[in-house]
Amino acid sequence: MARNLLFGTEAATAGLSVATRSQARTTPLSAASLDSRLRQKRSPAYVQAMTRVDVGGHLHDRQALAALKQLIDAELGEIALEDRLLGIVSRCMLGHPYEVHTLDLTGQIIEHFKIGHTLPLTLERARTLAVHPSYAFIEVYANRMVTVSDSGQTAVIEGTT
Repeated sequence: MARNLLFGTEAATAGLSVATRSQARTTPLSAASLDSRLRQKRSPAYVQAMTRVDVGGHLHDRQALAALKQLIDAELGEIALEDRLLGIVSRCMLGHPYEVHTLDLTGQIIEHFKIGHTLPLTLERARTLAVHPSYAFIEVYANRMVTVSDSGQTAVIEGTT
C-alpha cells in the first residue's frame, strides 16, 4: 500500500491537484519544438527541488507545496496541456521497505511506494529507470518519458505508453 505523507496514512487518499496550470499554453508546440524543449537541460533549482521531495517540508506546508508547483510551472509551463507532465517518479530515500516516490500531477501529490506495490498506471512504466543510480528522477508524459540526471541532463525515451 502507498504511504501518503501529506495525510500520514497508509491508504491511498485523494490529494490536492497541481495539474491546473495558471498560464498554460493554448497553442501546442510543434513536434520539433516540443522535442527540443524536452531535451533541454533542467535548471539546478528544479533538479534540487525534485530530489528533495523526501525531505518532506512541502508535504505538510501548503505554501511550500505551492512553491513546488510554481517551480514546475516555471520549468515546464510552456508545454501545452495535451503534452503536459503527468508525474515524476524517483528513488525514495526513506529506506526499506520504500523504493520509489511519485509526484502525480493528475491527482495525488506525493506518495511513497513500498517494494512490489504498484504505482498508478501512468507512472509504473518509469519505476525501473527511477531506481537506477544514473537518474535523479523520471518525468512521465503521455507518450514519452524524460530521464533527468543529477546535473540536469536529459534523455527522451519516445513511445512509452
